[in-house]
Amino acid sequence: MFCLIAMLPSAWADTLYKCQGPDGRITYTNQKTGKSCEVISQDKPVSTFSPPARKERQATPGDFPRVNGDQQKARDNDRRAILEQELANEQKNLEAAKKELAEQENLILPEERIVGGGIQGGKREARIQTYRDKVQLHERNIESLRRELANLK
Repeated sequence: MFCLIAMLPSAWADTLYKCQGPDGRITYTNQKTGKSCEVISQDKPVSTFSPPARKERQATPGDFPRVNGDQQKARDNDRRAILEQELANEQKNLEAAKKELAEQENLILPEERIVGGGIQGGKREARIQTYRDKVQLHERNIESLRRELANLK
């Protein structure tokens, strides 16, 4: 009986046989060892479903909607108009951000002053850095929009 328990994990996915040897001893195995073996357990598939054969797909399926040249030009023109509007908005935002930065650079807050008339550079720089970051963000956005517009032409 111990032999059967030891064999079950390896035989779990296969067929399990009960075989009688020439000396009359019975063994349980997942391999047919002689003529006097009988199947006592056999795994069967859980499902008989077989997936459908895979079809080769074209790069562009035949049922994919296509647009004619005039429609594509209209779409490109719409995209160009949207990008140009975004560029104009970013340029306005950049000018506003530069103006804010200049105002903040000229402003010294009371908590940034040191007793004796000096300026605490660390606090002031930290405050102004957020305004510099805003300017840089708008500059990067403008650069990206210009690249995208150049790719359309």
